[in-house]
Amino acid sequence: MRIQLSDHFTYRRLLRFVMPPVLMMVCTSLYGIVDGFFVSNYVGKTSFAAVNLIMPVLMGVGSVGFMVGTGGSAVVSVKLGEGKRDTANRYFSMLIYTTLAFSVLLAVFGFVFTPAISAALGAEGELLHDCIIYGRILFASGPVFILQNIFQNFFVTAERPDLSLKVSVAAGVTNMAFDYLLIAVFRQGIAGAALATALGEAVGGIVPVFYFARKNNSLLRLGKALPEWRTIALACANGSSEMVSNLSMSVVNILYNFQLMRMAGEDGVAAYGIIMYVNFVFQAIFFGYAIGCAPVVSYHYGAGNRVELKNLSGKSLVLMCVTGIVMTLLAEFCNAPLVRVFAGYDAALSAMTCQGFRLYALAFLMMGVNIWSSAFFTALNNGVVSAAISFLRTLLFQTAAILLLPLLFGMKGIWLAIVAAELPGLLVSVIFLAWGRKRYRYA
Repeated sequence: MRIQLSDHFTYRRLLRFVMPPVLMMVCTSLYGIVDGFFVSNYVGKTSFAAVNLIMPVLMGVGSVGFMVGTGGSAVVSVKLGEGKRDTANRYFSMLIYTTLAFSVLLAVFGFVFTPAISAALGAEGELLHDCIIYGRILFASGPVFILQNIFQNFFVTAERPDLSLKVSVAAGVTNMAFDYLLIAVFRQGIAGAALATALGEAVGGIVPVFYFARKNNSLLRLGKALPEWRTIALACANGSSEMVSNLSMSVVNILYNFQLMRMAGEDGVAAYGIIMYVNFVFQAIFFGYAIGCAPVVSYHYGAGNRVELKNLSGKSLVLMCVTGIVMTLLAEFCNAPLVRVFAGYDAALSAMTCQGFRLYALAFLMMGVNIWSSAFFTALNNGVVSAAISFLRTLLFQTAAILLLPLLFGMKGIWLAIVAAELPGLLVSVIFLAWGRKRYRYA
């Protein structure tokens, strides 16, 4: 039976509805990890370090899609909750068209300046060469990557999270298949890894366009639309927290790489890259839940159903806390076999990575609540609070931690920086959630 945004959500119904976005985000993170596996094991440690050095910049560009996807889906979901389906479709179409145009400009800019960006990150010699090859190919595929990120959210708003999962699986299979062919069989090295990723992104970004452009059985369809700058600004402001979060992650990852290059060289960057690959899968569960739950919150907020808002907020907090505990335990006890997948050929690199991941994994205890809290306020169309949570947690607290803790604790300080940032981030989330109870009457 199809679950609708207007339904009352029990734990079972809520988990069934959010499971496709969760699996979708896990699949998305997995096919990024496959790149790392093939590059690390078939191309070499230097190329693996190059991928992880340039990747934060590429993810920063992709954050435009997260911003428009989360902020735009909240705006569209509210209109659906108000019963204004034509307006919702017009907003949806306009946001897709304007973001596509902007993403093309970003791709051109990134392609031209890839050498300068790579050099600014500290790359030299072979590392610089590999950064330029990988970066230019993925800057060129930037528009479809941004579209892929947008449609991940709008599939859920359209009450078709199952299609989001199917498209993500298709994109992931495409990427993994071409990773094997281009890297392991045809030995195309880092260029093959980039091309495989670009082909996967093309599937994830283009297939949804064909689905929404024709008559379909979802709530949304692409049609004629002219720019409405006020609505675009509202969507961007509302989704700014997600963009701030992703841009902050990119900036912080760059800072991590600078510190690790200084203290441990290429091995340090490679170790952090491995931790990030495993972290992507764990975080994907939190982000997938937030993506799946947000349109439901927006719908009931638009419909004025405060009882269901209370129900959703309470159940979500319980689920995020339980999931955080489970994931922390998994990370602590299973880190060695996960690390060996990427660095089994190098005992020193494996040891460094395992030690770092055991410390880093403590952040999962708090991370889920923080990610959900930011997404919750985005769904309530309060982009200011959502952005404040994301800015403080992912940029201010992490930047301070990554700059100060290594001075006190050396390498351990680098791995503990995320924990030191998530703890005050949790305090901020709790304060805003307590403040919002009276304003939005969800508790």
